[in-house]
Amino acid sequence: MKAQDLRDIGGRIFASVGKKRLRPFSTSPVRRGAGGDKSFPIDIEAEDIIISSLRSLGEPLSIVSEEAGVFDINGGGPLVIIDPIDGSKNAISGVPFYCASIAVSEDDRVGSISTGYIINLLTGDEFWAEKGNGAFFNGDPVSCQKDDIFYFVAYEAQSSAGDLRHLLPLLSEARKGRCFGSLALDLAYVSYGALSVFAGPARSRIFDFASGYLLVKEAGGVITDIEGNHIEDIRISLDNRVTLLAAGNRKLHEKALGLING
Repeated sequence: MKAQDLRDIGGRIFASVGKKRLRPFSTSPVRRGAGGDKSFPIDIEAEDIIISSLRSLGEPLSIVSEEAGVFDINGGGPLVIIDPIDGSKNAISGVPFYCASIAVSEDDRVGSISTGYIINLLTGDEFWAEKGNGAFFNGDPVSCQKDDIFYFVAYEAQSSAGDLRHLLPLLSEARKGRCFGSLALDLAYVSYGALSVFAGPARSRIFDFASGYLLVKEAGGVITDIEGNHIEDIRISLDNRVTLLAAGNRKLHEKALGLING
């Protein structure tokens, strides 16, 4: 499966979900998804579009999705890792920052992710990467930040008190700090060079960062766990979680590690 296949699917999601951007989304959960979080109508709508589109390809695929869980299409094949709406709470709260994320992996390890795709469902902006072929924003090649200044540092704080204490040394060195509420888009903007660093001391699920992982790597950045350990051998599943530290280059990454863990 190529990036263009994922872009075609993204276009369908944007045509359906994106056109509702100025209307309130339902705040009543429909059920609890396979990933453990509450599923809202916007999550189900996006996932239905993705899965029906994948079925129409006629390829053998194995699905790992936040809402529907793990299952095979046409006997199973490469893993397709789906987060139908990353930033659901933003969407239902009226905060304009959420996306859909789809990644493909040749086996069950993070390091084998070969294609990643993220679409901003407010703007229609697309980020994608293919292993060995670079990262792209709306068709143009992108690269991470080149110097070692902390211009913008984004973070995810699931427990504000504990996580912020952990991140305070890093945030104190940043010119600006931001918590946007969509991990996939955070990593996409690291690959784009708009963010210097993303730090997530709380453990994130694979489908939250699968596409962003490849985008950062292909754009020349560095992504590890919060202690600097490689994440390539982590198994792709609904249950595995990992802390994250992504930076535009090795100098930024080393400086961030020193501040967080010093």
